[in-house]
Amino acid sequence: MTSTMRRIEVVCTGNICRSPIGEVVLRAKLADAGVDDVVVTSSGTSGWHIGDPMDSRAAAALARRGYDGSTHRAQEFRSTWFADRDLVLAMDSSHLSALLRRGGGDLVVPVELFADDDVPDPYYGDDAGFDDVLDQIEKAADRWVDRLSH
Repeated sequence: MTSTMRRIEVVCTGNICRSPIGEVVLRAKLADAGVDDVVVTSSGTSGWHIGDPMDSRAAAALARRGYDGSTHRAQEFRSTWFADRDLVLAMDSSHLSALLRRGGGDLVVPVELFADDDVPDPYYGDDAGFDDVLDQIEKAADRWVDRLSH
């Protein structure tokens, strides 16, 4: 492992659907690409689910594709984390706005969208919505791996 670790935070609302999927997928794809100097964690803009595992439908969608999200426990993003993150990735524009507000305009860390378009919240839909979200996250993660490999 290299001496300087980069830290990436993936953020959604409750940290039980989109951001943990993003965390698990990005971490796995970075490992597969041999990128070993990045630590990926996730959190939510709210504290509604602190300590909870990811939504069972999210975990099932990941498992169907060979990913393991079993160790995930939800946490709320803290503004103090901006100081020790190298990149913060928001799952949709509302998360991006919330993060930028929390940063108070003094951000030295990039805050960007995870994907080219907002990743929709699958929580209130059916199981297929989680597979669709996983498709979008996998594609976006491939682009992040490419960017982080250089």
